[in-house]
Amino acid sequence: MLDINIQYLKGVGPKRAEKLKKLDIFTVEDLLNYFPVKYEDRRTVRKINELSDNLKCLLKIKLFDNPVKSRIKKNMSIIKLVGKDETGFITVTFFNQDFLMDKLFVGEYYYIFGTVKAAYGKFEMVNPEIELCGNDWKANKITPVYGLTYGLTNNELTKLTMEALKEYYDKIEEILPYNICAEYKLISRKCAIKNLHLPENGRKYKISKKTIAFEKLLIMQLGLMSIKGNLISNSAGNQILNTTHSDKLIGYIPYKLTNAQLKVIEEIKKDMSMERPMNRLVQGDVGSGKTVVAIYALLTAVASGYQAAMMAPTEILALQHFETIKEYLAMADINLNVSFLSGSAKLKDKRIILEGLKNGETDIIVGTHALIESNVEFKNIGLVITDEQHRFGVRQRAKLSTKGKNPDILVMTATPIPRTLALMIYGDLDLSVIDEMPPGRQKVVTNVLKEQDKQIGYNFIKQQVDEGRQAYIVAPLIEESEGMDLNSATKVFNELKDTYFSGYELGLLHGKMNNTEKEEIIKRFYEGKIKILVSTTVIEVGVNVPNSTVMMVLNAERFGLAQLHQLRGRVGRGKHQSYCILINESRSKKSAQRMNILRSTNNGFVIAEEDLKLRGPGDFFGTRQSGLSKYEIQNIVNDIEVVESVQQISKRLMTENPYLKGEEYKNIKNAIIRLFKDETIIFN
Repeated sequence: MLDINIQYLKGVGPKRAEKLKKLDIFTVEDLLNYFPVKYEDRRTVRKINELSDNLKCLLKIKLFDNPVKSRIKKNMSIIKLVGKDETGFITVTFFNQDFLMDKLFVGEYYYIFGTVKAAYGKFEMVNPEIELCGNDWKANKITPVYGLTYGLTNNELTKLTMEALKEYYDKIEEILPYNICAEYKLISRKCAIKNLHLPENGRKYKISKKTIAFEKLLIMQLGLMSIKGNLISNSAGNQILNTTHSDKLIGYIPYKLTNAQLKVIEEIKKDMSMERPMNRLVQGDVGSGKTVVAIYALLTAVASGYQAAMMAPTEILALQHFETIKEYLAMADINLNVSFLSGSAKLKDKRIILEGLKNGETDIIVGTHALIESNVEFKNIGLVITDEQHRFGVRQRAKLSTKGKNPDILVMTATPIPRTLALMIYGDLDLSVIDEMPPGRQKVVTNVLKEQDKQIGYNFIKQQVDEGRQAYIVAPLIEESEGMDLNSATKVFNELKDTYFSGYELGLLHGKMNNTEKEEIIKRFYEGKIKILVSTTVIEVGVNVPNSTVMMVLNAERFGLAQLHQLRGRVGRGKHQSYCILINESRSKKSAQRMNILRSTNNGFVIAEEDLKLRGPGDFFGTRQSGLSKYEIQNIVNDIEVVESVQQISKRLMTENPYLKGEEYKNIKNAIIRLFKDETIIFN
């Protein structure tokens, strides 16, 4: 076993262990599973006459003359030296690296690695890595580049990983059974881990990546399928059959439901009527009408004598659902007790709400993570709905489901995920898709502007507001960040209210505001008192203002396509034509490609498929999702064939050997139990 405290690895100690903990590295096992984010190829030593501007490369140079040190500011020193090989000369410049003066000797040979700057036929490297040829342990190799934390260098982390591989390589246990490795042409786990840290060549790296991805995905998928299997086989659910309230609601709704909505409602009704608990994911694009489907399920549960709960990841979204449910009940003249619970509720109000849940007076509760706190008790919970499931993990959902006698679970998401990945992420759920938009919903016209053309967008917003409409301006940060040259909502708000929009009513909304402040801003925006709302992505879900017709997103290149599509979904909800303006401040071709996808289609599923091709599956796995972190997915899994292979073998294994009996499955079974430590996974 490799669960040795990282502090006791040679070269670590207590102080360095604290730094490693910031990277979630607590044991030797964690370190060996902390894979590089990228690699540098130092296998080829370039000649000076082969260099070009902006080329990152390795050179072997002889120090031609004594290095010259000078001080250009009080707190800045500079060292300049000239190196040569048989083909030419190069200038090397170091800033604030005085310690090098004792290590630089005329006539000695050095390896330098860095980016070349070329001007007027002369070459220069600024602050390259430099090492005496006899001492350089990175030259002529493919070297790893890790995600770091303050006070920990890439060299330190690389050397520690090499030490762990040297000391514990033979103790790395195989997890996948031999027959699976042979069938899918995978290599041993120890060989794969070593080659992901220190790849010998591209071929070995590729098969190593496939092996580790396969292993991690298989552990997650088998765990999810085991949870689902145990729920089906071991748990008696609640038969929920009474659709009196639900059917009454449908009769009062002033529009006709789409065929896709009706199909999903039938799937939910069938699940709820069965004795086993429902575990279903409803996936629908922004504006496809998931909320009315959810309310249908809530009313069915209540009419059948049960309580129902709806949990959302943010107070804004939870409040929006609370108001919508009350609105629909009033429309259909259905009198039920609906309550709202969030972490910011006053103690006195919270006590009343909790009492109502415990004694059964409350029919429907809507809230945030506060619903899964230990002091929340239900008299008879029959249905639990979680919205925007990608913000929650399996464990959080499981916590809510333990509040009663195996309540039905309905999960909703407006984040479009390609079906293959949805089946992987939500392996314990049955999948329903609302793939049809309600008639009359207008397409949002999307335009992309460069940073220097931002004023054109501002002028267009003025024009829309002058015609009686409203607008959003979204920035990626709340406050200015020293480390990132990005727009912040606070800075943008302060600038715009005094310049471009000095004659207009502006509002500011961000996640650091308390619940009362947020509610007040949203209320004033909804009532039309605020014309332009400057916000962070806190409005990504849950804010519904039909009179808003413009969504401008600053630093659009910083957002995932799915998130930009969600933001765009905040407009186009009323009778007026709506627009989305993306300010792309990146010059890269890839960024332009991504923006063009949004410009060319309003279909979230098409966008998701295209994003998958461009960026791999990383964006679709939230960091809170149980199993694989976003980091691991982005850096290991970028081959959808691996995902599909894992699905095939998982289904086969769960059919042929659902309890993974046999000595060859012992390690994979233990890995699943470790991963889902909070879950009830039963392997009899």
